[in-house]
This record gives sequence, structure tokens and C-alpha cells, in this order.
Amino acid sequence: MSGGTAALIVAAGRGTRAGGPVPKQYVPIAGRSILDRTVSLFLAHPRIDRVLVVIAPGDEATYAKAIGSHAKLMPPVVGGATRQASVLQGLLALVEAAPDAVLVHDAVRPFLPSTLIDGCLKALETAPAAIAALPMADTVKVADAEGRVAETLDRSRLWRAQTPQAFRFAPLLDAHTAAATAGKTDLTDDAAVAEWAGLGVALVPGSEANRKITIAEDLVMAEEALGGGRATPDIRVGQGYDIHRLVPGDHVWLCGVQISHTSTLDGHSDADVGLHALTDALLGTIADGDIGEHFRNTDPRWRGARSQLFLEDAARRVRERGGRILNVDVTLLAEAPKISAHRTAMRTAIAGVLALDPGRVSVKATTNETLGSIGRREGIAALATATVIFG
Repeated sequence: MSGGTAALIVAAGRGTRAGGPVPKQYVPIAGRSILDRTVSLFLAHPRIDRVLVVIAPGDEATYAKAIGSHAKLMPPVVGGATRQASVLQGLLALVEAAPDAVLVHDAVRPFLPSTLIDGCLKALETAPAAIAALPMADTVKVADAEGRVAETLDRSRLWRAQTPQAFRFAPLLDAHTAAATAGKTDLTDDAAVAEWAGLGVALVPGSEANRKITIAEDLVMAEEALGGGRATPDIRVGQGYDIHRLVPGDHVWLCGVQISHTSTLDGHSDADVGLHALTDALLGTIADGDIGEHFRNTDPRWRGARSQLFLEDAARRVRERGGRILNVDVTLLAEAPKISAHRTAMRTAIAGVLALDPGRVSVKATTNETLGSIGRREGIAALATATVIFG
């Protein structure tokens, strides 16, 4: 699929200022690596079509351990000796996908509000580039060689650049290629590359929450912010249930997997009862209604739609409210088809949508012992629970 919007996550740095045995992007905070948290923000965003991570040479195994699979997630690409060189390698890896727009983001900014992604993309509608930034609040001094104040700058026009930084893909690739060809290698962010190439860059109000983890103290603050030090963590459990009638057909969709069958499930979408129940379970953790409120069966947009779209939306809503999905559990109630041969594929499919380790995804099945409508093979039902931690 070409076009759309890509997110390019820069994770090739060594993070030496934070100390520790591994680069800071791979350090776990509250149970998950910083990189995993950052990548998940973009995977969950409905306007991001693909995500690509640029890693350092030799980090392939560390990356694979830190990041799960996801339909939107491309294989990582190895970066260069500088941030500028790494971004160029990432852009070159996106050429075949040919996105219309690309957002470049630091791997160690895991607290990015989704509204900043929206804001940068909105600004890109009228400008070739846009960056999240904050106006300078502190007085800025210039020092001389002896470490004394030489000058006080006018802060009224000064801004602190953040990421994401959004660009039209082709102009940014051209700018990076031209800078590399010209030997211009000292540009510290992608906005600087765009400026050097003569592209106008719009400023989008950033967020103090969107802080960059740089030193060891930042890691401690991040752990505290994500609830690592809370005596009573805010853990919520949501439940979901769904049932669909079986009608003549040749397959069913269950937990994101298409299975050949003598009947099919009747519904406005693909009628995947497993994903529908799980969507409601996630929505239950944030008291945000149910699947029918967000995706009405009278809306032609959802006719025949894959139910993973609904699950992705529920996961996005949970994460936007500060939630982290800990585990999910789905039980399918059906006389047929047999589920055991498809259980691994189902767990993998759900884990991919939710950016979870498959070990945190459970899929079970049981019959109804020939009792009731399910026992008479008139329909298939599903029960689901989701556990989410907030804070």
C-alpha cells in the first residue's frame, strides 16, 4: 500500500548519558521498554499507516526482544553514525512504500500525547513541514570562554524543538539526500535539514509532558510517572460479550483469523465475535460505551469491515487516557469449528493489533454441550476480559 502517513522512530543512539548496560531506548520502565511504549503510541493512532524504527548496528536481537509484531510495523532498518544519517536510511527504506507524509520522532519520548500527532498532521495541510515546539520560558544566557555571561537573548522568539516533526515525504527525502551529498552533516534535527533546503517549517504548540528521556534522573522520573512507585496502582478490568447468528456460507472470522466452515457469521462487519467482545472489554476499562456506539451497524463505512479496526480504536482510546493493557482473555463458545488448530494464529493476531506480547493474550474455546442456540449450531458467542493499568 502506497500513500498515507508513516512514522519514523529514531532509535539508533547509544544513550550514554543515561548510563546503564543497554541503550536507554531499551531500558524498561514500569515493565515495558521505552522504545516499545513510544512505538505503541504510533501503532495505536488511526492516522498512522505504517511505523518504521531505525536501530543501531548490532541491536537487532535487542530490538526483537523489546518490540512485538504488528500489522503496521515494518522490519527495522539499520541507521548511520549520526542522527541525520540514520533518518536518511529510514527515509530510503520508506521509498517503496511512498508515503505522502512522514513523522520523525525520538524513540525516547514515550509520553507523546496523541493530540500532538494530530496537530502536526493538521499543520502539514498548509505547510511543507511542521514541528512540535514549546516557547522558551527561561531566560537564556550566552557564555564567554571563561564561563561568564556575555549576553542575554530575547526569549520572545525562541522555541524549544520537540518531536514529532512532520514533513511531506518526497521533499524531506530530497532535502536529506542533498545535505548528505553536500557534506552537510551537522544538522541536529530534521527541521534543520528542511530549513537548510529552504522548506518552510510551521510551529505546533508542543507539550511539557512530551519530555525526552536523556539522563538517569529522567529514567527515575519516567518510572514514577508510569506508576512504578505507586502503592495502590489503578488497575481496571473490563468485560465484553458478543453473539452472532450462523447463516449459509463457507467461512467464519474468529479472533482475527479466517477459518473455513460450513456456515458464516451474520453481521454488518465481518462479525468476528471474539474481537467484538474484546473491543467491548477494553472500552469497559475506560467506561466509554460499547462497540455499537462507536461503530453503528447502520453506517455503510463498516459494512464488511475487518473487526481489527474496532479493536485498534478501543486500544487507542485506552492509551489516550493513560492506560497500559496488561493482558486480555477471550473465550469462544461454539460447537464448531474446532479452535485448537487456530489458537496460536488468533493469539498472534490479537497481540499484533494491541502491540502486546503473545504471552499476555489468551484464547480459549468451549462447546455448549449441545444446549441452547449455540448447542444447536445456530450461532457463535464470545466472552472477553481485559486488564488495564492507569497512571
